[in-house]
Amino acid sequence: MSSIIDCDAHILEPATLWQDYLEADYRDRAIRIEESEGRERLIIGEKVVLEGVVAGLGGAEADKAELFSGRLSYRFDNPPDSYDPRARAARMDQWGISSSVIFPTISILPFPTEDQDLANAYCRAYNNWAREFCETVPGRFAPIALVNWRDVDEAARELRQCIKAGFRGLFVPPETVDGHRPGSTRFDPIWRLCEEAEIPGCFHVIVRFEGAAIPFAAWHATSPGPVFGFGLGATGQLIPAMTSVIVDQLFERFPKLKIVSVEAGCGYAPYLMDRLDAKFDALRQLVALPRRPSEYIRSNCYFVAEQGERTIDMALNLVGEDRIMWGSDYPHVDALKVDDHLPKRWPQLAENATRVFGIS
Repeated sequence: MSSIIDCDAHILEPATLWQDYLEADYRDRAIRIEESEGRERLIIGEKVVLEGVVAGLGGAEADKAELFSGRLSYRFDNPPDSYDPRARAARMDQWGISSSVIFPTISILPFPTEDQDLANAYCRAYNNWAREFCETVPGRFAPIALVNWRDVDEAARELRQCIKAGFRGLFVPPETVDGHRPGSTRFDPIWRLCEEAEIPGCFHVIVRFEGAAIPFAAWHATSPGPVFGFGLGATGQLIPAMTSVIVDQLFERFPKLKIVSVEAGCGYAPYLMDRLDAKFDALRQLVALPRRPSEYIRSNCYFVAEQGERTIDMALNLVGEDRIMWGSDYPHVDALKVDDHLPKRWPQLAENATRVFGIS
């Protein structure tokens, strides 16, 4: 079997990661999991952001009703390959996966704090741990860097350190940050480093409990259920994020920059191309964009397909043979069993991943 590259693999951070890796000045405010009256509580910035269902941050192979009952534990009921690099490498061998692009889990939850020094320290601690995770089994993992986008100068400094340490991409929140779109010139120092280092910026679906990254907020208030939330939340975040970097002319400023859409599938990409092109053609006298939106998608954007997605061939044909990759989302709750859902054209997808992430 030829190699498969997983471009949306996650780790579940150990519950004590920040207590172990934060600098001493911040350790008393570490991200942590505590237990109260038999219920786990995830604490970030000294605020409880999840209670009773923390195990649901993983749970790919768990009984879903049991997972959200409050009876399962994040710390004790997720499999070792969720957080142990040797166990993950063994699982990858079982599935025929040669390399995994590693994204965080807890670390892309909101940091509910206005203390930017603390938020920066959270990012540094994660990156230091992720580097050690990936180095434990050399050649199998490609880490994605985490930075605090609210502090651009410190984000650029931390990203430089991550690039030197061999990180292969940057996590980009698909949301506005302090009123600025991702394509804003405010973030150019970060984007410039990505272009210079030839690493992609990766828009990855996030869990937010308030703010701009909650699409369809009024609908969610009516409790429409998990199929609605999981089904629409991804493209609800990724469509505006991807559109921003196009219409804000990010690729005019950084023509070699690579942007990857992760955990929203690839089927929306042809639709987005046609939709934006149609409005561009109708309204081109009102916009300064030099090229049609689809041209930027074909030259600078990539999309990670998901398990069982039937639109992979269509996206390869319409977006580009070199534009589509594949990811499992393991071990998150909505990940399907990988060995039952491998894409038919994964050799091409693996070749694309090798080029985009610089995986040898």
